[in-house]
Amino acid sequence: MEELKEKGAFSNPYVMQMDKFADSLVHLSRTFFTLEGYKGTFSREELETMFSRVTEQVCENCENREECLGEKKIQTYQRMYDILCAVEKYGAEINIELKRKLQKQCVMAPRFLRETLEAFENAKQQLIWNNRMVQNREGYAGQLQSFAKMIQYTTRELEASIFEDRHLEKKLKNYLKKQNIKMMSAVFYITPQGKYEVHLSVKAPKGQCIATKELAHEVGKCLGHPMIPGQNERPILGNEYASIACVEGAKYQTIQGVARIGKEGESISGDTFLMTDLPGGKKGIALSDGMGSGEEAFRDSTMVVEMLEELLEAGFPVNTAIQMMNTALVIGREEVRFSTVDVSLFDLYDGTCEIVKAGASTTFIKRKNKVEMIRSTSLPIGVLADIETDQEKLELESGDMVIMVTDGVLDMLTVGEQDTIMCTLIEQSSLVNPKEFANYLLGQALEWGQSLPGDDMTIIVTGIWKL
Repeated sequence: MEELKEKGAFSNPYVMQMDKFADSLVHLSRTFFTLEGYKGTFSREELETMFSRVTEQVCENCENREECLGEKKIQTYQRMYDILCAVEKYGAEINIELKRKLQKQCVMAPRFLRETLEAFENAKQQLIWNNRMVQNREGYAGQLQSFAKMIQYTTRELEASIFEDRHLEKKLKNYLKKQNIKMMSAVFYITPQGKYEVHLSVKAPKGQCIATKELAHEVGKCLGHPMIPGQNERPILGNEYASIACVEGAKYQTIQGVARIGKEGESISGDTFLMTDLPGGKKGIALSDGMGSGEEAFRDSTMVVEMLEELLEAGFPVNTAIQMMNTALVIGREEVRFSTVDVSLFDLYDGTCEIVKAGASTTFIKRKNKVEMIRSTSLPIGVLADIETDQEKLELESGDMVIMVTDGVLDMLTVGEQDTIMCTLIEQSSLVNPKEFANYLLGQALEWGQSLPGDDMTIIVTGIWKL
């Protein structure tokens, strides 16, 4: 955002402090990245340690010790190295030719081989563990870097958004006074969407209460912009000063409908979804399909959805939130267990929809005279440390519907024609109630498959209308 002030030009001391905090996180993240990296092979020192361990265990009481560890030490070392190379190529069952060669060269051949294999296995486990530590450290470093970038963006956005207007503040204070509302202070913002946001420190007259919705209405009348209480604001203003946020009202609203069924009719579904109001006049709809089905898949997808909800409601950009969740899943468990993520973010000010997918099924957009498809080619989260997402931003019109489905729905349709068939089912329906529409599509998919579902099935229909 070019209009945001560059670093070092801040005037708000709180913003300056937050920017310093972000710089510290960036520095810490870079320090993590400069530490020891991944290792694909053993170092010379590690090979020497293995050699010492093997010879101490095997050669201590051997009659040929002086010879093998003296003038023939290089040949003995090479013997162990040949075994390690063979193990890498063939596994523990090394070829017969090498075994015969070893028996000719060493009177303690079976034990030498056994101790070498054991030393190799221990060293290999240590190598795997060290690389795991590096992966975890780099994962945490990436999390710190993402968090720092978000703070840096937020500080610049705050600095650019906050403005002082003593005349406007005085005007608002006098206006609210006439409405028997006492105002101590006011902070004015212009959001990135160009909308007014006012944070007031106000209280009601002694012995009275005022609805926050009524307060916002009065503030809007004074400012000349329709205002509503901010997200999660208290409903009633009492006799003590409280901070109340008033924001410009949105131009659009969404209505959602969900239809779902578990694998083979089970009561527990591995698909989980969320519908939540987000900062900046946005509505978030997310759908996650855990690996497999049933209770275990339900736990995985529920964890993903709950994490996503917390991060989005805290103001994290959706891509940052998905990357942070992915890192947490990759470094937090030994086995690979993945979950798809399908997110639709509706901007209720301008009617746009941002769709972000990680391994999710096709999303369908029903417009007045056509159906569009948004496909995904990315992997689910929890598979790789670095993940790519599919993103698309759409301009929606009043009455358009966004249909999100899990792969269990499409699996009920003819292989190779799933998207086309789903488009036809959507086009043929004239339903405008999202709940009824979702139930209709689920019923059509089950009828098409003519059997109990082989996977969990979930359909979310979100319609958007202008107020």
